[in-house]
Amino acid sequence: MTPALEVEAAAAEAALTEAFLLLGLPFAPIRHPPVHTVDEARQVRANTPLADAVHTKNLFLPDKKERMWLLTLREDQEVNLRALGARLGSSGNPSFGSADRLRAWLGVTPGSVTPLAVINDVRGGVKLLLDRSLVGARLAVHPNHNAATVIVSYDGLVRLVAGWGHPPELIALEGSAP
Repeated sequence: MTPALEVEAAAAEAALTEAFLLLGLPFAPIRHPPVHTVDEARQVRANTPLADAVHTKNLFLPDKKERMWLLTLREDQEVNLRALGARLGSSGNPSFGSADRLRAWLGVTPGSVTPLAVINDVRGGVKLLLDRSLVGARLAVHPNHNAATVIVSYDGLVRLVAGWGHPPELIALEGSAP
């Protein structure tokens, strides 16, 4: 990680530490080499405290009318973007947002996307979607950079993001647990 990214990561963690502490939630990032993909993350977490948590993938999905969603789901779950777009009333199919748009709206880079990034969406333009299969789980998510992972309960995550003005919408994707 470059010195500039290290400073940015430290600032991101400081903001999250404060938010977690205000709600009485533990915040103990587990450091690891930067990971950019689910496969890289799987290799890093073997034989660590992260192995027992539910790991997520997070998709930043804008549509043609500038509506934006951040979808959090289990890392091994697949999603049909066309069907999801129809359910959400999207203008056209939602697609993966560009690195520039991701940075502008959520303050993170590709590979660092996390539901915790909504802390940076001060304009309130991104709707957070959580797959229902995450309910009740201990979730492993990045703390707004990809060189660490933090574990937070589903309920804790919901309390955090709702406090930032982003109450999540719970959705059932294909393959979700009943």
